[in-house]
Amino acid sequence: MLLAILIANFAGNILLERFNGVPSEERLHWRSFLVKLGADNLKGARNEELLVSSQKSVYIVYTVLGGVCIYIVGKDEYDELALTQVMFVITSSTKDACGKSPSERLFLDKYGKICLCLDEIV
Repeated sequence: MLLAILIANFAGNILLERFNGVPSEERLHWRSFLVKLGADNLKGARNEELLVSSQKSVYIVYTVLGGVCIYIVGKDEYDELALTQVMFVITSSTKDACGKSPSERLFLDKYGKICLCLDEIV
C-alpha cells in the first residue's frame, strides 16, 4: 500500500502531500519525521539520487529534484524496489510538467498540473 507522498522545500515546508490509509492523528508525525529525515540526509545529495530508509514495516524512498524534496512511503507490496519505480514516474512527470527540474517557484507555478499528474499516478 502506498501510504504517503510528500513534496517539501529545503526549509521543511510541505508544498504538496497525499496520504492514503493514514489516520489524521498520525499525519503530523509523518510530516515531521519525513522532513527531519530529509534535513539530516539530503544535504549534499545529487539531483535525483535515491535514498532509502525503513521504519518498522514501512519503507521510505526520498530524493532531491531541483529545489524540492520528494518523499514516498509504502508498506507491504510497496517495498523499496516498488517505491523506486514510483519515484521515477513522479520525478519524470514533475520534470515534464515544469519543463525541467523545478525550483520551488516553478513547482508552485505548475502546482495544478503537478497535482493532476500525481493524482493520475496514485
